[in-house]
Amino acid sequence: MSILTEKKKGPFFFSWQINPPVFLLSLALVVLSVALVLVFEQSAEYYFELAQSFVASKGGWFYTLAVNFFIVFCLYLALSKYGNIKIGGPEAKKEFSTMAWFAMLFSAGIGNGLVLFSIADPVRDFQNPARLAEGAAASLKAQEAINFSFLHHGIHGWGIYTVIGLALAYFTYNRKMPLTIRSVFYPLLGERIHGWMGHVIDIVAVVATLFGLATTLGFGVGQINAGFTHVFGFDHSLLFQLLVILAITAIATLSVVSGVNKGVKILSQVNIWVAVAIFSLVLLMGPTAYILGAYIQNVGSYLINFVDMATWTETYRGTHWQDNTTIMYWGWWASWSPFVGTFIARVSKGRTIKEFILVVLILPALVTFLWFSAFGGLTMRDILQGDTAMISAVNENISTALYVFFEKFPLAMLLKVLGMILICSFIITSTDSGALVVDSITSGGKMKTPAFQRILWASLSGIIAGSLLSGGGLVTLQAAVTISGLPFTAMLVFMCFSLLKAVKEDYKVAEEKPKPLQPVNPKKEVLEDVEK
Repeated sequence: MSILTEKKKGPFFFSWQINPPVFLLSLALVVLSVALVLVFEQSAEYYFELAQSFVASKGGWFYTLAVNFFIVFCLYLALSKYGNIKIGGPEAKKEFSTMAWFAMLFSAGIGNGLVLFSIADPVRDFQNPARLAEGAAASLKAQEAINFSFLHHGIHGWGIYTVIGLALAYFTYNRKMPLTIRSVFYPLLGERIHGWMGHVIDIVAVVATLFGLATTLGFGVGQINAGFTHVFGFDHSLLFQLLVILAITAIATLSVVSGVNKGVKILSQVNIWVAVAIFSLVLLMGPTAYILGAYIQNVGSYLINFVDMATWTETYRGTHWQDNTTIMYWGWWASWSPFVGTFIARVSKGRTIKEFILVVLILPALVTFLWFSAFGGLTMRDILQGDTAMISAVNENISTALYVFFEKFPLAMLLKVLGMILICSFIITSTDSGALVVDSITSGGKMKTPAFQRILWASLSGIIAGSLLSGGGLVTLQAAVTISGLPFTAMLVFMCFSLLKAVKEDYKVAEEKPKPLQPVNPKKEVLEDVEK
């Protein structure tokens, strides 16, 4: 039995290939959410914030437990006897070079968060330390701020991506199942994945993905608007941000129509090269030795405090610092994971389980740590030396922090323009990748679908972002991902057990297969016959 996919002919070039229950219900839920936000615009922010507070207070412990479990599970699988299993089977060939593969998974997984929060997060946490006493030394507060930035943007988030990406890749290429979230649950649910249970799984994934994309798009356009305001004097307004959303959605639509091997691949590589250019300029024009020294110290401090930070839940403090920080980030990573995981799965054929896990889990985090050590580390240095310009910039508008930071360097204008290009490229890549994945899920796992469907989902991500910005701005965006990410995090936990069961079953079958007879030496047989 297979997932039902219907082909529907329409006027002009419309020819749909969809899984009707998932497509129609997902579309209905998204349209209803947008309509409610627009109708109740004035009270939307209040209710979203109320819902986020409830989810964080009641489900924060589960988020914390789950993200740590994912890391343990991934390392176990990579270092076990199953690590040498190749995605796609023993004869599978790699479709992309290692550089192109890493560029695509890194661009899809990081998005504009790398640019937006590498300064804003350390400054915010320096002013309001999570665990330090009020009179703590400034140097301790600076290190604590960097440590939590590493926590929120490092291995834990990539652990979420690793779990779902590996699971989807394995079931798609090794078990030849459709590229949908429901396929991963076959060892636990059996044929029931083709019924209402499977529909629910895919619908939750679609809704979480779209709200995660909308959040990224919402944060990104704010930073783009801030850049145009800071560099060119444009007005900073909701209208301008909505126009930016429209433009980005249009470009992403062109990319998503071209497919993975063209538009998405090219934009992903552009992301990497622009990011490398920006970082190289900052490293060379800034205090190089300081940045590299900070990187070593920050990684060491992060590792020493890893378990303590990762399992801290404010139990004995009675505070709510984590509600809008750690828990929000875990929800954001989780809500992004359906599309990032599906996208990584699509481009990872031919990699071994060990290679997949160690690269996806660790390498992007190490690159992120280097970026944060440069941007966040230099910001902490200036603050410790009495320069409060970055504190004022973050408190006024976190989106302008990057551009204020660049003013310290000789080629400030070039850096600002490159920063704006990088943000736009990151957002476009995220939008087109997400649209491809949502389209795949709602079509029953098809890799190739009519262009109209991909256009529809790319457009909807922009519409959701615009409506959430209209109905409360950043607060609403943060609340949306915290809420939508929780049910999918629960699904990810079950996904781990399902993947492990499948890997064990397949490994056992492979071990029990009779080994081929050893080749004989024909000449030796002939000699023996002659002697007889």
